[in-house]
Amino acid sequence: MVASGSVVAENVPQGYELLLPAVYDIIWSLVVVAIIAFAVVKWGVPRLTGILDERAEKISDGLKQAENAEAMLAEAEERTGAELAEARREAAGIRERANAQGKELVDDARRRAGEEAERTTAAAERQIEAERRQAAQSLRGDVGSLAVELASRIVGESLADSAAQSRVVDRFLDELEARQTTQSTTTSEA
Repeated sequence: MVASGSVVAENVPQGYELLLPAVYDIIWSLVVVAIIAFAVVKWGVPRLTGILDERAEKISDGLKQAENAEAMLAEAEERTGAELAEARREAAGIRERANAQGKELVDDARRRAGEEAERTTAAAERQIEAERRQAAQSLRGDVGSLAVELASRIVGESLADSAAQSRVVDRFLDELEARQTTQSTTTSEA
């Protein structure tokens, strides 16, 4: 049994050999790693590179689209600002025209009202003058008939002749007008 125990003791590594694997393990491990590395480089790396390139292209396209969108937004904002300024100018022009038209309408209405007032005043004055003439003529006729009747009673004879009546009435009215004129001049002098 001793002989079997010494064989076992000889195969047991000692010192730094405890930390290192056997040479054949290292060689076979290197072969397996080389095969796996070859497979990864042959098939895995191109696929990964393709995916990364595709992703980089998508990111680049997204950045270009974002730049284009920003440029379009800036252009749209500029157009909107210009259109807004134009709309404001147009609104100011419309306001000015409306104010001018309103002023013209007011002036026209005032002018027409003034003309209508003048026409109404002139018509009223004509009507008053006509009524005054009519009243004077009516009064002249009434006064004339009263004067003829009074003169007939005073004189005691009838004034049947229309020419005589007309002369008597005219003389009587002339005397009344002369008295009225002298009274108005003495009143105005006082």
